[in-house]
Amino acid sequence: MPQNDVLIEEVEDNIYIIYGKKPSCHVYVLKGTNKNVLIDTGIKGNFPRVVEGLTKVGLKVSDIHLVINTHEHFDHVGGNIFFHETAFLAAHRFAATKIELQDEYVMHSAIHGEEILKVKSHIWMEDRLLFDIGSCKLKIFHTPGHTSGCICIYEPFRHFMFTGDTLFDKGVISKISDSGSWGDYINSLERINTLKMKKIFPGHGSICDKPEEAISIGIRSSRQKFEELKSQMLQDLRDKRIEGKD
Repeated sequence: MPQNDVLIEEVEDNIYIIYGKKPSCHVYVLKGTNKNVLIDTGIKGNFPRVVEGLTKVGLKVSDIHLVINTHEHFDHVGGNIFFHETAFLAAHRFAATKIELQDEYVMHSAIHGEEILKVKSHIWMEDRLLFDIGSCKLKIFHTPGHTSGCICIYEPFRHFMFTGDTLFDKGVISKISDSGSWGDYINSLERINTLKMKKIFPGHGSICDKPEEAISIGIRSSRQKFEELKSQMLQDLRDKRIEGKD
């Protein structure tokens, strides 16, 4: 993370990061020759920072054509309410369903005392969907694990990826929430490990400029978590059998 409370900076040509203040995620701005895209919107209270960041790069809220949510948690979708009348809102169908139902426990908003206003996703982002915004092309990868509706967004020609909460700098991984699983997490990380990658732009923390190393660490960590969970479950079963005999 940059020091001195940097609001926004250009991380690639026509791609900007608006740094989120906790608990908000970062918001990424993609200026295209055809369309302008936001990746995630942060918490509702982060919206003034988003407006200020957009202004600094010559954009208004109404200039955003598409908002892509990497998953359904409150710190990534809270600002959707400010874009739903002028932009298309998009998420994987598993995330979109949860966003529409507005379950405050599934979205983790209740835990943090955050209000999420009901907004419906207009578009379901399915796996391997590819679209062109002019300045770059974006390919959707369904990467369940943290939740069932997680996606990563890959630029197949410039070789960078927006990972949301799937993977962070230095290979840090998320916890399993709600509908997620370690098995899915391992498969998702192994899948993105097959892609050529120069940078990873995560939902929180620092930008990752050693993606291959980070993905490898993430795979090892998720496998370890899976084995720990499996061992604990087996031990619990043994304990129950012993209790039953008594």
